[in-house]
Amino acid sequence: MKRFELLDHTADTGIIAYGRDLKDVFCNAAYGMFSIIADLRLVKGTKEIDIAVSGLDLYGLLVAWLSELLYYQSVKNILFSQFNIDEMDEKRLKGRAYGEVCDKTRHELKTEIKTVTYHQLKIEEIRGIWRIQVIFDI
Repeated sequence: MKRFELLDHTADTGIIAYGRDLKDVFCNAAYGMFSIIADLRLVKGTKEIDIAVSGLDLYGLLVAWLSELLYYQSVKNILFSQFNIDEMDEKRLKGRAYGEVCDKTRHELKTEIKTVTYHQLKIEEIRGIWRIQVIFDI
C-alpha cells in the first residue's frame, strides 16, 4: 500500500494518505506533508520530539497533529522524516517525530506550507483501509 499521493488543488496543495489503522494513516499524513516541504530521503532521524495534542473530534485532532509538526518546522526549523504514535483516541494523541534541524547545504527544500486547513478535509475507512484527504495553504 502506498503511504500517500499528492492531490491537485487550485492555488494550494494537498495529499491523500493511506493506512491500515488511524495511527498509521495519521503518520502517513505527516510524512506526506513533510514530503511536500523537503526531500525526506536526505533527512536523518537524529532528533526526537515528543508530540501531545488534542482536538474536539478526529478532524480537530488531525489538524492539531499536523499543525504542531508544522510549528516545529516553521519556528524551530526542524524537518521530520519519521513519525510514531504511541497513544491515540478520537480526541487525544501522544507520539514522537524524528528529524533534524534543516541544513540548507544538505536538504533540498521544495514548498513552504503556511497552514493545515479544514477545507475538503476527509477521514474515512473504505474496505479496511483508512484514508485521509487534507489540503495545505501554501
